[in-house]
Amino acid sequence: MMKAVTRLLFGAALFVAPVVAAAQTPPPPPPAEAKTNADAYVTAAGQSDLFEINSSQIALQKSQNPAVKKFAQMLIEHHQKTTAATVKAAKKAGLNPPPPALDPGATASINELQTASAADFDRIYLAQQVPAHQAALDLHQSYASGGDKAPLKTSAKAAVPIVKRHIAEATKLQGSSGTAGM
Repeated sequence: MMKAVTRLLFGAALFVAPVVAAAQTPPPPPPAEAKTNADAYVTAAGQSDLFEINSSQIALQKSQNPAVKKFAQMLIEHHQKTTAATVKAAKKAGLNPPPPALDPGATASINELQTASAADFDRIYLAQQVPAHQAALDLHQSYASGGDKAPLKTSAKAAVPIVKRHIAEATKLQGSSGTAGM
């Protein structure tokens, strides 16, 4: 009987482990061509900004931590500005960018935030923000150095310090006692 219970518990643990590992999934990184191709860059930058804005709007509603809410408000304001700058630069480069849209991976991350419990929200939100911003940093740095349209290269270069600030803030919040263990 004890062996059966042990096997059942072990089996249940194996079943639950992949579910836990799948949580806190950041949106997927942008495609490689977005690092050099203007159209792909504009699409990827727009998706990244839209994810940051949408996820942060959820944080304003669900987080109980004033520091996380302040961070979320900053992200909304900054990413609205970087979206506007990217669109302006794209138009200057002769492109007519469509409005940003989320890809399925980013949509799944947003859904994860919407369904997160209050106890888990801040941890999940910040666990998504760090890798999402690291991917955005790589995108902007890569396009700034190797992109094919000068106005967009300038815009990408201007986004780099903003994204670096966001990574530093998110990392700091992850390590703070207010979100540790959540």
